[in-house]
Amino acid sequence: MTYSAYDSANEPINSWLNQETIEEVLEPDLPIIDPHHHLWDIRTATIEPLASFAQKVYLCDEISQDLNESGHNVVQTVFAQCGAFFRADGPQAMKCVGETEFVHGIAAMSNSGNYGKTKLCTGIFGSADMRLGKAVEPVLQAHMAASPNFRGVRTAFPSDLNADFMDGYALLAKHQLSYDNYSPDFERLPTLARLADKNPDVTIIVNHLGGTVDANGSKEELKRWHASIDAIAASPNAVMKCGGIQMRVGAWTPSFHMAPHLAKGAPPLGSEALCELLFPYYEYVINAFGPNRCMFESNFPVDRECVSYRTLWNLFKRIAQRLGLSEAEKTEMFSGTAAKAYRLKLES
Repeated sequence: MTYSAYDSANEPINSWLNQETIEEVLEPDLPIIDPHHHLWDIRTATIEPLASFAQKVYLCDEISQDLNESGHNVVQTVFAQCGAFFRADGPQAMKCVGETEFVHGIAAMSNSGNYGKTKLCTGIFGSADMRLGKAVEPVLQAHMAASPNFRGVRTAFPSDLNADFMDGYALLAKHQLSYDNYSPDFERLPTLARLADKNPDVTIIVNHLGGTVDANGSKEELKRWHASIDAIAASPNAVMKCGGIQMRVGAWTPSFHMAPHLAKGAPPLGSEALCELLFPYYEYVINAFGPNRCMFESNFPVDRECVSYRTLWNLFKRIAQRLGLSEAEKTEMFSGTAAKAYRLKLES
């Protein structure tokens, strides 16, 4: 396997993934929209969590290599906010627009066809400080001007859903933008449900199964997670991204992460082992929301610290098979829900 010019920066993670057993690709013709991946160069990052991520460079070459070598039929992708390439100067509130400008350039590179058949970043969600209230509107407009692929924002929300935040949030409906959200604390989901219910015209996209899920956690923790998932699933304008629970969060590291495996000299787990370990969590969420409100996501390159792109999508296909999803339901989970949530055009 060959890597890009940033081989040395990414060497530890590449070397570990090279130890995996290469799997046969399941259902290689199934069209996939990957609705959640990042692009960055964090070699000089000092702020967590970026400073601790093993994949230091993930740009057009790197993601294209993962896509092209995976064997899966990934037709489009959506870029997920990660604070990449903010403007160095200008008004503070506008610096985040630099991320959309950067990603639009990656989309243009992809459109050349030089990097493979996948259309990268046909959807983009970035950041904006919604606490500015109505004053955030020029920021949203600047994002939309920077790229016709801009679809929404990902930010935190205040626990009291105060008036300033709500004024800014209302602008998402005005401009037909979506709201992505992630917090490791899944017990924030009932408040997110209140936000969804107050603004039924805004699509809320819950990231990473709603929060940190520990396969070795207690029954009480699992019960609280179930209740939190049920709360947000009751909001019809909320959809769920199924993935991301492979990632390390703060001091918590999943047992199948690269760090403990390197310490033991163990290779990455395969899709069958991961399915056996994680299936109950995916099953609960998909049953709660329904396949027409769920989408599988890669969360790359963060989840690359646990699994290769090929193996990850094999995991998702095994989950769909084990659930007995129909062809129509699989279409929703692998491409249809993402296309609806991010207003993407599907090829006929």
